[in-house]
Amino acid sequence: MEFFDMNDSYSVKVGDDFDFTLSKDTISSLDLIQTGDGAYHLLKDGRSYHVKVLDQHFNNGTYTVSINGTEFECSIQTPLDELIKKMGFAVNAGKNIDSISAPMPGLILDILVEVGQEVNEEDQLLILEAMKMENIITAPRKGVVKSVGVSKGDAVEKKQLLIEFE
Repeated sequence: MEFFDMNDSYSVKVGDDFDFTLSKDTISSLDLIQTGDGAYHLLKDGRSYHVKVLDQHFNNGTYTVSINGTEFECSIQTPLDELIKKMGFAVNAGKNIDSISAPMPGLILDILVEVGQEVNEEDQLLILEAMKMENIITAPRKGVVKSVGVSKGDAVEKKQLLIEFE
């Protein structure tokens, strides 16, 4: 089952004041050749462009690219991102999370942070064993650990508070 057809498009924002839309057909018709790791040569309307991806954060759709030596900050929204937005769900909902609760019942195998510790998005916080699998719970955003509501070896129920952020 496909959710998107070939007419779906990607919303691209470059810097603060340049927005455009690329359809899948437009993308597939580009005269683009990969010349190295993250480096490309693009021909568009008779002009040659040297494109290099300098930094990428795929999970939030942001990229730093160099085009003919000039750097640009870009964000790309996929058809799925647009669908999520239309349905009323926040794409970056994790940015506003102040606490983490157990996603399922399980056993706390290890706690990797302590109160007062600064964490970055995706830093490992604790390990929860559930259904004979080890699940690493990561930070949804940058912040400071305000409290840890469990100890190593604790059995937890679904939705039980694990960690709070300041």
